[in-house]
Amino acid sequence: MSPSDATKPSPPVRWGLAVKLFALLALLGAIAVLVTSVLGYLQARDALQEAIYNQLTSTRKAKVQQVETYFRTIRNELSQLAYSKEAVDAAQAFRATFNELNRTDVPADLRLEVDAWYSAAFLPGLRRLAAKEPDIKEYLPIDAAGYYLQYHYIVANPYPAEQRELLNDAGDGSTYSREHAIYHPLLRDAAATFGFFDLMLADPAAGRIVYAVRKEVDFSASLRSAPFRQSNVAVAVARCGADAEKYATCLEDFAPYAPSGGAPIAFMAAPIIDQNTVLGVLIAQLSIDEIDKVVTSGRRWRQDGFGATGEAYLVGADHLARSGPRAFYENRNRYYADLKESGATDQEIDAIRRYGTPVLQQHIATEAVQSALAGTEGAGEIVGYHGVPTLASWGPLSIPGLKWVLVAKIDASEAFAPIDRLRRNLIIVGAIAMLVVVVTSAWLARSLLGPLRELTAGVTRFAAGDYGAKVAVRSHDEIGRLCSAFNGMVDELHEKTIVIENKNRENEQLLLNMLPGPIANRLRGGEKNIADGFAEVTVAFADIVGFTALSSQMPPASVVSLLNGLFTRFDEAAQELGIEKIKTLGDAYMAVCGLPVQVPDHAERMVRMAIRMVHITQEHAMEHRVPLTLRVGINSGPVVAGVIGKTKYIYDLWGDTVNLASRMESGGVPGTIQVTRSVYDKLKDRFVFEPRGQIEIKGRSSVEAWLLKI
Repeated sequence: MSPSDATKPSPPVRWGLAVKLFALLALLGAIAVLVTSVLGYLQARDALQEAIYNQLTSTRKAKVQQVETYFRTIRNELSQLAYSKEAVDAAQAFRATFNELNRTDVPADLRLEVDAWYSAAFLPGLRRLAAKEPDIKEYLPIDAAGYYLQYHYIVANPYPAEQRELLNDAGDGSTYSREHAIYHPLLRDAAATFGFFDLMLADPAAGRIVYAVRKEVDFSASLRSAPFRQSNVAVAVARCGADAEKYATCLEDFAPYAPSGGAPIAFMAAPIIDQNTVLGVLIAQLSIDEIDKVVTSGRRWRQDGFGATGEAYLVGADHLARSGPRAFYENRNRYYADLKESGATDQEIDAIRRYGTPVLQQHIATEAVQSALAGTEGAGEIVGYHGVPTLASWGPLSIPGLKWVLVAKIDASEAFAPIDRLRRNLIIVGAIAMLVVVVTSAWLARSLLGPLRELTAGVTRFAAGDYGAKVAVRSHDEIGRLCSAFNGMVDELHEKTIVIENKNRENEQLLLNMLPGPIANRLRGGEKNIADGFAEVTVAFADIVGFTALSSQMPPASVVSLLNGLFTRFDEAAQELGIEKIKTLGDAYMAVCGLPVQVPDHAERMVRMAIRMVHITQEHAMEHRVPLTLRVGINSGPVVAGVIGKTKYIYDLWGDTVNLASRMESGGVPGTIQVTRSVYDKLKDRFVFEPRGQIEIKGRSSVEAWLLKI
């Protein structure tokens, strides 16, 4: 920019920054619309979430009440039935006739038929459930009564397995069958009326099940021997057999029960008391199906308000499911895939497949379950048992003998579907509002932000070294003036930078000509006293024999040209081999290898350098047709190196190693390379040396020397 341009008056500002800023503030109205939309969305989301939690909690409490009512009803009905005269009479009759059968002999063929039935009918189902080959002997009857009753009421029963309870009298003429014909219809009807899966009578004194409605393999079994000794029915009988309190009940949680095909079975027992004596224990076998119907609303989740992903499920104190998850009934393949993805083990999934139910097989330890088992009710968003975010409500159940919790949940994606639709609508409205903002912003970008961006880009390019960076002056406002001033500054700084760079390059080249690169870097870094010791380097001195006499016969310019050409070729060879030239003194050339950067093969490199120097000297002599002969001396050892001087730097070496190398050169043979023992010892296996023996040198009595055969 010329001086006349700088003094020319600026045109008046038509659209200043104040006007443009006012236009920008007008756009805040559009931003306010967006803020209002976001706040409305968040409030609607919170309201919907609260409504969902309230609905889940209401449903959960209703389910809890239904399950608690179910057990309370079972408890009342069983205790009333155990207190009745019919139960007392039946307990007395079955105990007596069972003991009578135990005193009779059972034919061997009858025993064989029972054993064969176990192997053919019961063992295959047991194998399907067991992780290893089961021992069928553990399930066989242990005495005469067991074999006799199981033969007549199971093996020889004319009804199919699922209808064995229809047999009132086995027709064997025994007193047990006579009593069975009297009491069995009454107990069968009671079990059907109360919804018991099975109804059994046990003799607590003998630890035997003396009667059962459904006639499974636990009928007549001993509760004190394997495999029933550790079953939940044995625990229930033992507890109630020792309790002579009327209307007492004993509830044992669900567990896989082999006689029922491995199905989850719970047992509720009540003592049968006569004159304060426990005659027997009445046992109600409870199926998980009844509870599952209550929790799943008969698998009508949509009608129960759970939508497409909601459900309620029960979990016990062992973190195992007490009701089937919804996905298990609706989409079995997806259920197994979700289980695998959420981290379930292959053993857990295989057990669910084998037993045909997740109850007592699926492990559920979500945050909701943990909190409820700790006795806390709550609601919130958690990660469900299938690994996806869910909204859930949880709480414990109050059932004597059981520690269960119930969780009602729905996937967050479905729960928030309405709010997602609201969000989409808000996005559409917001997009229209933003369109207005974008159109207005485009005008502002051109008039205000565009020049600023160009100016910023110009400054960035200039800072990166682009000294041709200029920006267009598009307006006559404050930004236009700033752009013009920037362009003038760029021109001025560019010119000054060129001058500075040229000076820096010159100084750099001069410094590198005097010093090695690493030493020059240290000097530029501010280091003043540069001196280093090196334990092992190789020093070489080379001198042209008779050059003083030769130079006296040549013009000065020819002498300088001849010597400069020769030493230039020496320098090139040194650079190729990684050797540092130290200095030249007249027709002498000094070099070192192994500093300032240390290398392990410094001696070998220096010898190869000396060979090249001899050859180069011969070639140079032939080219210029002058007699030139080079004499080289080499020595290895420790040196001290440093920078000397303040105004004219020089990098030099000191030490006995340097002196001896110089003596090797001065005491050498023209046209040869003479080395010391230190060099000879390092390279005698790589090069051929000729011993000179002891030679006299200045400052020393004698030194061994070798000549390198070239």
